[in-house]
Amino acid sequence: MNANIEMLNYIYQNAQMGQDTLTHLLEIVEQSDFKKLLESQRSEYKSIFDECDQCINQMNSEPKKIGKMAEMSTYLMINMKTLTDKTPSHIASMIMQGSAMGIIDITQNLKKYENASQEIIALGQRLLKTEDYNFDECKKYL
Repeated sequence: MNANIEMLNYIYQNAQMGQDTLTHLLEIVEQSDFKKLLESQRSEYKSIFDECDQCINQMNSEPKKIGKMAEMSTYLMINMKTLTDKTPSHIASMIMQGSAMGIIDITQNLKKYENASQEIIALGQRLLKTEDYNFDECKKYL
């Protein structure tokens, strides 16, 4: 597999996980201003996901989706971590932990796949900015 497809698949999976996680958290969150923030974050992940999907399709390739076990594990972890604490502070902390991991991963992948096309690198940088933004915005709810 070439660097372009590998990088796109990484971005695709990251954006998919962001969307799925936030969709699940939106079912739990009750505070309206925090809910609006999560909806905005989910929308940005969806936009990146859709753009990535389009790029992969244009390269006549199939996107590599997140495995069902990883999806189920994430779903169960969210349920366990929010069982006794559904406060915006706790959920913001969870999102920040995920964004921090995302920042590390995308930074590593941007270096690993530095020879990918400029369009794909730009999409990776957009994902990095999204993760940074999400982290910073969630700080307000701690």
